[in-house]
Amino acid sequence: MSDDPLTFASGDETPPLPRRRERPQQISSVQIVFALLLSIGLLLVINFSGRIARGQQMEAERQRLQATIDVLERERLDLLRTRDYAASDAAVEEWAHREAKMVRDGEVLVIPIPGNLVVPTAAPPPPVFLPTPVPEPQIPNWHLWWNLFFDGEPPF
Repeated sequence: MSDDPLTFASGDETPPLPRRRERPQQISSVQIVFALLLSIGLLLVINFSGRIARGQQMEAERQRLQATIDVLERERLDLLRTRDYAASDAAVEEWAHREAKMVRDGEVLVIPIPGNLVVPTAAPPPPVFLPTPVPEPQIPNWHLWWNLFFDGEPPF
């Protein structure tokens, strides 16, 4: 044996390592930064996906409204053309010829009448005989009142 208190009797020169108490794993700053970056990235992805969905909805609504605007614009243009035509002399002439049956100087109004038209004469309708209902026997009023008050036939 040696005089050195750190040497062992077995002749091993290395002292045994003292047992460390197992401490809970500490979180390093790299892990904290990674977790922060991961959570920020997740929030950004969620935010951007929500924006994309809202953008798609807005685009669909814009297309629907644009189609409605196009239809209304065509209708407006048709109404303007109709208004302009109705205010023109050509519309007045057309109305005079078709509706008012007016003619210009030198024109002759011709109204065609169909020939060989047999006008049916109206025959009088056949007489309708309605059957007369059989009159019901007349019940005196006091019998009706008796039935209302006493719920039964009179005793006599």
